Amino acid sequence: MARKFLYFIAFCIVLFLAGRLALAFYPEQLTRLSFTPGGQFEAQPPLAENAYADPALWYARPGMTGTNPVQWKPDGFAAADAPVDAAVFFVHPTSYLKKDHWNAPLDDADATRIGEAMVRANASVFSASADVWAPRYRQATFGAFVTDAPEARQAHDLAYGDVARAFDAFIAAQPEGRPIVLAGHSQGAFILKRLLAEKIAGTPLANRIAAAYIVGWLVDQETELTAMGLPACAGPDQSGCVISYLSFADQADTAMMRTSYERFAGARPAGAPAPRYLCSNPLTGGIGGAAPASANPGTIVPDEKLEKGKLTPALAAAACAADGTLRIGEGPDLGPFVLPGGNYHVYDYVLFWSALRQDFARRVGAWRTAR
Repeated sequence: MARKFLYFIAFCIVLFLAGRLALAFYPEQLTRLSFTPGGQFEAQPPLAENAYADPALWYARPGMTGTNPVQWKPDGFAAADAPVDAAVFFVHPTSYLKKDHWNAPLDDADATRIGEAMVRANASVFSASADVWAPRYRQATFGAFVTDAPEARQAHDLAYGDVARAFDAFIAAQPEGRPIVLAGHSQGAFILKRLLAEKIAGTPLANRIAAAYIVGWLVDQETELTAMGLPACAGPDQSGCVISYLSFADQADTAMMRTSYERFAGARPAGAPAPRYLCSNPLTGGIGGAAPASANPGTIVPDEKLEKGKLTPALAAAACAADGTLRIGEGPDLGPFVLPGGNYHVYDYVLFWSALRQDFARRVGAWRTAR
């Protein structure tokens, strides 16, 4: 019996090592196999026009009962924020990881739990405003971002339709002329790029955008900024502009990430130059450049459940690399959700939590000064 047990342990070790080796050589193929749904896309009707009048379709909004995740604060946060008078529309990242459907059911308990954790960690950057809105939506599953299958684009369209409807409800609740901040992460940022291009660019709403935080998704400076109708934020006191970056350790390999993001950028015209991605520096407020970890006023170090966290200064640097990604140094120990290869995607907001709070207040103030 003991010998059989040792054989079993040896088999498990070999299987584990083989899995690690396969992941090292075939990461994209294994990711696609593990997460892409095998079934057909399930066409679903749009939500009712007044669907987002239901408070249950929001993770956060003004006047909600119970605990508002946006108002969460990490341990060690002692600053007395001056209120920021702006309305914030925040679109959370992918929290549906299953293969059962191409889009998350609104009643999926796991997606809801993870989504609320993401709103708590990320949208809390904007809690100096009492007017932060974060909708629930039938987001595309994670597997819809690692495949070229036509079902993936159908899933993206369904998710976008929900967010666009939520945005209409958000705008309808705002007084004329009030500044607006758009913010999202990962899938949420992907959706906001389209929202800016289709519902805001070239309209009076564009003049009300104090800032757009398109974090955790690539933004091509040559084509996408033009479509979105806003310039990149070239300095810390500029308003009406876009902030975008993706966080990696210094030695990270970003090839798989860039291939995945470019999958949905559309075909480039023959002879077009290579994309030039925007890398905003969250520690300087400008484009490119470098800032040491000592310039970082606070990173949240979360617990394993992403429920609590401690604010720690001088933990992550910020330097833009030639490939358009943001490099943070060797990379702090933030827990088990650092992705393979030094990819800090999950932590894009919490790495620079305090700096982004300051950036938010400064850009809204600059918008008001310019008016």
